[in-house]
Amino acid sequence: MDQFISDFLVGKNFQQLATNFVPNYTTLVSKVGGIISPENLDRLQGALKEAKLKDVADIIEELLMAAENAPLDVAVIGESGTGKSSFISALRGLSYEEEGSVSVGVVETTMKKTPYRHPKYPNVTFWDLPGTGTPNFHPHEYLEMVEFATYDFFIIISSCRFSLNDALLAQNIKEIGKKFYFVRTKVDNDLYNEEKSKPTSFKRERVLQRIRDNCLANLSHIGVPEPCIFLVSNFDLDDFDFPILEETLLKELPFHKRYTFVLLLPNLSDASIEMKRAFLKEMIWLDALKSSALSFIPFMACFNGFDLPQQEKCLNLYQSHFGLDENSVKEIAKKLGMSVEKIKSFTKSLNFWLLVKDESIVARAMKCVECYCSVNGGPPSTAFQFLKTYFLHLKFINTVADDAKILLHKTLESISLRRCQRDGSDCLTE
Repeated sequence: MDQFISDFLVGKNFQQLATNFVPNYTTLVSKVGGIISPENLDRLQGALKEAKLKDVADIIEELLMAAENAPLDVAVIGESGTGKSSFISALRGLSYEEEGSVSVGVVETTMKKTPYRHPKYPNVTFWDLPGTGTPNFHPHEYLEMVEFATYDFFIIISSCRFSLNDALLAQNIKEIGKKFYFVRTKVDNDLYNEEKSKPTSFKRERVLQRIRDNCLANLSHIGVPEPCIFLVSNFDLDDFDFPILEETLLKELPFHKRYTFVLLLPNLSDASIEMKRAFLKEMIWLDALKSSALSFIPFMACFNGFDLPQQEKCLNLYQSHFGLDENSVKEIAKKLGMSVEKIKSFTKSLNFWLLVKDESIVARAMKCVECYCSVNGGPPSTAFQFLKTYFLHLKFINTVADDAKILLHKTLESISLRRCQRDGSDCLTE
């Protein structure tokens, strides 16, 4: 049980609760941080210390609304053939042939800035910007033309060497106070070609280090000191530096925009799933704290009902966040070569009725307590219903996240097996 929330509900000393607030919050958030800035943590702690519960509720509501509605605009810059369009499609969770994916070609397909909204999260837009490869490139004019103030950060893409124009652009982006990141794409192609040409001396890590060193030397030579470079493959986002890029972006985004960004990230690893789980847990914990504060205000009940239709809607939302909605599961089943029913047989979150049905002794005892509280009414009934709702949310999040890990591992095993079969090598399985 969440002791802090329980102590809050029973009205324990608010001075002590204020002291315990920050330690409790910091244990809850992801390793990349949470959605509350240090300034807002101080505001919340101060309101708690003075027992200004309406202020506590108002501040949390403000923070939750900011996180849930934060727009995110990502600018992606690169020449034709660098993998820019494929990179945007991959981040949007679309294959290259799906309707709504970005045009991919060997000729320049983007002569002006083109917006691509995320199919699940309409407040997220990826902007495909023109390349910088013209001889008379002027970074100031370019940034004015693409309306630089629109974007939260810039990703500068190349599939070989970054150009002088890329360096000039980066310097100007830095001057206007925006973040930029160099992404070297098609690393998988380089590895494949190197292995084919030098099969006996090929060392994967050595080749990757050489690519990284070349990029660093190239950018340093053209005027970018200590550049941060990420090596990626648009066809294998879980490989190379993409997970590190995810974490870097999350850490450097404004606090209120982190939640928006983490939701759109694909389930590439256990770490990415855990980050998403942490952010969702943080949101429901803050919402619980807000409701607890409101429960002390006359005529402000902290529980508004959480019936079966609402529970199913809530579960469906978490499934969507973790890529386990109906359409996504069908795609996973197709990749794994199995039926949806087979997937449901070894997961728990895809069957709503089995998930909410609990015939254990503890569950039966809780039902008896619930009946008693509902008959007698008053604060005990409100507190019980509130805690029931809070912990049901936690159960949904944890079950869906655990299922996402199971399907991720099965997908990675399937991909590994196909690679072994393709390469004609022996595959060792435990």
